[in-house]
Amino acid sequence: MVHTQSATRPGRPSFATRAVRAARAETSWAVRALRRAWRAPGRERNIVLQSAKAALAAVLAWLAAAWLLPDAFALMAPWVAVVLVQATVYRSVWQGLQQTLAITVGTVFAAALVIPLGHPVLVMIIVLPLTTLLGNWPRFGSQGIYASTAALFTLVPGEATLDSTVSRILAALLGTAIGVGVNALILPPSYLRNAREAVDAAVGEAREIVTEIADGVDEPWEYDRLLAWHERARRLPRTIRSGQESIGWGQESLRFNPARRRHPDSVRLTAEYDEALTTLARAAEHLAGLTHTLLEAAEGDEETPRPGHDVTRPYAGFLREVATAVDAYGRTVTGDDPEGARAELHEAAEGARRAQDRLRAALSRHAVAAPGGLAVFGPLLAEARRLTACLLPGSSGGNGNGGDGGDGRHEEEDGDGGDNGDEGGNGNRGDAV
Repeated sequence: MVHTQSATRPGRPSFATRAVRAARAETSWAVRALRRAWRAPGRERNIVLQSAKAALAAVLAWLAAAWLLPDAFALMAPWVAVVLVQATVYRSVWQGLQQTLAITVGTVFAAALVIPLGHPVLVMIIVLPLTTLLGNWPRFGSQGIYASTAALFTLVPGEATLDSTVSRILAALLGTAIGVGVNALILPPSYLRNAREAVDAAVGEAREIVTEIADGVDEPWEYDRLLAWHERARRLPRTIRSGQESIGWGQESLRFNPARRRHPDSVRLTAEYDEALTTLARAAEHLAGLTHTLLEAAEGDEETPRPGHDVTRPYAGFLREVATAVDAYGRTVTGDDPEGARAELHEAAEGARRAQDRLRAALSRHAVAAPGGLAVFGPLLAEARRLTACLLPGSSGGNGNGGDGGDGRHEEEDGDGGDNGDEGGNGNRGDAV
């Protein structure tokens, strides 16, 4: 019996199989998103609410236009309303004004030519290039395209009158009013929760990086592991920038928002969140410098002495105190007990000082036995100390000029580590909300 081999490569799924798997993955993602929207407030629930509000605005605009205006112009109102249920009330108001202006310009311009000329195709050839060009006027923002679409709505029926022109503009105004009204009066969107979650995410990422280094610095230094730490530290500024964008959304969501009175501390909170992320951005620079110094040490000559357990063990303890300080700092901003978190932060800073004293003693002993190894741990100690100092400015006085011979003699290495940290921090760009 002769067996024929299938043309499909062994182990390679067919196109239909891959399509089914992709469909299942997308369906699974959608189901998970719906579950998250049902269970707790968050991005998914905001999207569901805004989608439902857009549909409601369109239906209300259609009913109102059908009741107040001729049937031929009823479409304009829901067409405008559905796109004006924006992510914030401020955007709905501002873009509603821009869109209404663009629609008015396009409608009036097209009607002013088609009424006397009476030839829609000829007017279309004249009007569309001009309205498309005019749509790029910065005052229209992203709504400039509606000048051309409004002109098309005016010209497609084949004839225009003064009454029809006024009716179209009135329909656009009606849709704008209903779209903005629905967004502002029915569960107006607010993103203060997103800003708080962004700060928590940045703090959590910084704490996890420091903790991971603390858990591994007393073990053999493997290049791949150190590279993973450095890459993760380089990505931290992306998380911080995303958080700063979330704060911007939170601030914007309160403008023209009737529910702002429910958040009397919103201005103070957003300022604290912004300050916290600015502080974390400085901390990220020192963290990137720390991981870069470790990576350079792993890449160095094998003859270069590396500190033993008598140095790496107290350094690991020092980093754990720093991780505790990072966690406490985050809770001073977003926690339920900021006063208690501040006390924990000061306690963690004191613990870091004590660990630093032990580390200095270990470094002094290590410098006598292997002076070359101090070139590695001098910058590491300096970066971690600066990391703690930027979280608790009061701690810099005790640590900044403490006469640490190792740190003082290697200022150049410290600077190199910081510069490379900056390069790492600025090498990636984050995504938007």
